Amino acid sequence: MRISFHGAAGQVTGSCHLVECGGRRILIDCGMFQGGHNLHEENAAEFGFEPRDIDLVLLTHAHLDHCGRLPLLVKRGFEGEIISTSATADLARLVMLDSAHLHEEDARRHHRHGERGGNYEPLYDTMDALDAVDSFGRKVRYRQRIKLFPGIAATYFDAGHILGSASILLELDEDGDKRRVLFSGDIGPGDRPLLNPPVPPGNADVVILESTYGDRDHRSLDSSISEFLAAIHRADERGGRVIIPTFAMERAQELLWFLRQGMEDGRLRSSLRVYLDSPMAISATRIFGRHPEAMRAELAAMICDGKDPFRLPKLHFVHEARDSMMLNRGDAPSIIMAGSGMCTGGRVRHHLRHNLGKPESSVIFVGYAAAGTLARIIIDGAREVKLFGEHIPVRAQIHTINGFSAHAGASDLKLWHARTGSPGRTFLVHGETKALKALSKALGPERTEIPEMHQSYEL
Repeated sequence: MRISFHGAAGQVTGSCHLVECGGRRILIDCGMFQGGHNLHEENAAEFGFEPRDIDLVLLTHAHLDHCGRLPLLVKRGFEGEIISTSATADLARLVMLDSAHLHEEDARRHHRHGERGGNYEPLYDTMDALDAVDSFGRKVRYRQRIKLFPGIAATYFDAGHILGSASILLELDEDGDKRRVLFSGDIGPGDRPLLNPPVPPGNADVVILESTYGDRDHRSLDSSISEFLAAIHRADERGGRVIIPTFAMERAQELLWFLRQGMEDGRLRSSLRVYLDSPMAISATRIFGRHPEAMRAELAAMICDGKDPFRLPKLHFVHEARDSMMLNRGDAPSIIMAGSGMCTGGRVRHHLRHNLGKPESSVIFVGYAAAGTLARIIIDGAREVKLFGEHIPVRAQIHTINGFSAHAGASDLKLWHARTGSPGRTFLVHGETKALKALSKALGPERTEIPEMHQSYEL
């Protein structure tokens, strides 16, 4: 009975953990590495195990750093079943197909410019992503215990992170030696407006805990909303645009909900134009409407009554790239929400190119930015950035509001961990060094371990 760590070990992204029990090999997540300087090489590297030897995959949620290498896993020989909640399956399909498209586009760009000797190939393509979609099998409900193999069962618990996200409890029995191993996935804070708070099970023997914000807490949600709306109001008064690099899932929908509240209570003018310039975010917003079972009762009731909780008076969905390009023409104040949230790709980079140099405009960062990403470079105070071969001065007002994070802060992580019982061992993953060490100290270093990449432990 063993566990090994093949991603998110000593770093934030690339979730991939392997459990071996009774001759079976179960993978929990298979995510993309993000934020580094050699991402293609890092993601294209060997997994640390043979994909064809994996019996099944348990997916905690649909963020790219948790599901993004599933198409590569299938491409390299995995033939088993992928199990998730229904909402996660819908969102993961969207994420993987979008990722495949970006890899294909990246390869075409390299070939056009003759980079890397013209031998650059996409990590995986659309067909690989569709093959991964076809591998999704059972859709589980929260608190539904399912038998995977003799001596192995799994139960999904609401993680409160994004729609359909889950913590997964594995019950392992090998020759009478039993262990309850709990994978946190990504844990959400307890005060989100769209989702229910995370609910961990008790009596875990071993916990694998995310540590993204293990060294700090977020500011309060109410004060974050107030700062967010005030920053938009000031830019509107200056006649500038507001650019919001937006994660397509959860963050985009939350921001629409906050904008709706701000317009209803008069903190923003209702005639302010809002553009959701992300086909992926648009599709994710529609997927929300299909899964009221994974949302707070208030939102679920609105949806069941046929009301759209994300509709704004002047909201425009921007599907086509040519329409996206038109948004920067003229000087009318507006809000443009576009991906990607870390500014590593997507349409937001074009909007930054046109607006970073304008002092009347604002850029509002509302999520985590990994080291090395354009978002982090701007947040850290760069006076100039390079976009599309141009050196763009940073004159716009830059706002960083971390209270919107879909990740639990340090206090919530410790509270969640305390509710898992008294685990004998806790492995800390998904964190930068400072966060990992701080959370380890808080939980008790004698009972916590910080695994390195491909490190294996007996359970």
